[in-house]
Formats: sequence, C-alpha cells, structure tokens
Amino acid sequence: MARTGTAREKILAATLKLVREKGFTATTVDDLCTAAGVTKGAFFHHFASKEALGVAAAEHWSATTSAFFAAAPYHRVDDPMERLLAYIQFRRDILRGELAEFTCLVGTMVQEVYAEHPAIGAACNASISGHATTLEPDIAEAMRKRGWTPDGSMTGWSAASLALHTQAVLQGAFILAKCSGGPAIAEESVDHLSRYIRMLFGAPPAEPAA
Repeated sequence: MARTGTAREKILAATLKLVREKGFTATTVDDLCTAAGVTKGAFFHHFASKEALGVAAAEHWSATTSAFFAAAPYHRVDDPMERLLAYIQFRRDILRGELAEFTCLVGTMVQEVYAEHPAIGAACNASISGHATTLEPDIAEAMRKRGWTPDGSMTGWSAASLALHTQAVLQGAFILAKCSGGPAIAEESVDHLSRYIRMLFGAPPAEPAA
C-alpha cells in the first residue's frame, strides 16, 4: 500500500482496504497501524475508538465514491430511463478484480456491526441511502415522461423506493459474489435488475450482447 498523505488519510485508506478484505471485526487497530505505517499513538490521536474510525471510514467512503460516480459516463445519456440503465451497466462493468476491490465497504461493515455499533450502522445507512438519492431525479423524470407521478400515487412505487431497490439488489449481489468467490453471479443479478427496470417502464428488452 502506498503510504502517502497525512496519518489520518493513511489510516482511512488502510481501513477501506482491510475491512473489505477481512471484515470490520477481524481488522484490528494493530493491523491498521501496520498497513498505514503509523503508530498507535497516531491512530488514537485521530480516532477516539475503533467505532469512531468506522463512522469516519463510512463518511470517507461516501465522499470518495460520490466523486467517482459523479464523473462516470452514464450521466451523459440523454433519456432518463436509459441513463438509469447506463448507471446499472456501469455498476456491472466495475465488477472486476478481487472481491475486496469491487465490494462495498459500508455494506460489508453494516452486516457485522448494525446491532453492536449503531453509530456505524447509521453512517452506513447514510452512505447507501445517500447514493440512492442521486438516482431519484432520473427515475422521477422517466416516470413523468410516462405520465406517472414520482410519489407513487399512480404506480404503487415511487422514485425513492425504486432507487433504494437498486441498492438492495447491488448489495445482495455483492453478498452472492462473496459466497461464490467471484463476480459471475453478481453480474447475472445486475442483468436481472436491468431487465426488471425495462419491464417496469414498459420498454422493449435490450438486444442480446453479440
């Protein structure tokens, strides 16, 4: 691991890497200090506890991934439904490399700590639901183009609920990838999500890949 930046930045970078590899509980403060190349004194100077680190790591993950997704090419698609589908395809495209490289930090942490560390759970919820809200405008626009109200009064589902559903599928896909040891089953789940959205909006099926 490249040891650049401040001690706090090094610790956060180590946390993002090790927690996705080992889990939050199995990752010790000693592990983090060794990976970051800092002392325990430096760790506790920046973080009062491991729980405080977990909250900070979730917030850092949100900031880092927000910038990554904000720069993604799917934003350049004109039609709102096709833009949503391009987002989903983008999520499929980044299922590459080792599991720890494409799985979600906050999804990994919250599965372990939701009962024992509610502050971390809340930070993870804010990260996942916050990302979902970035999809709501496109879904709402796609609904309006079909004469539907985004609040769900005409369809029984809302822009907000569909945005969260996309994240439920993606987080579940990460779990299946961990169970199977590779991304293939996650890719299939993401493909099903695309098909579901096309059916939901009454769009024709996508052409099969050549």
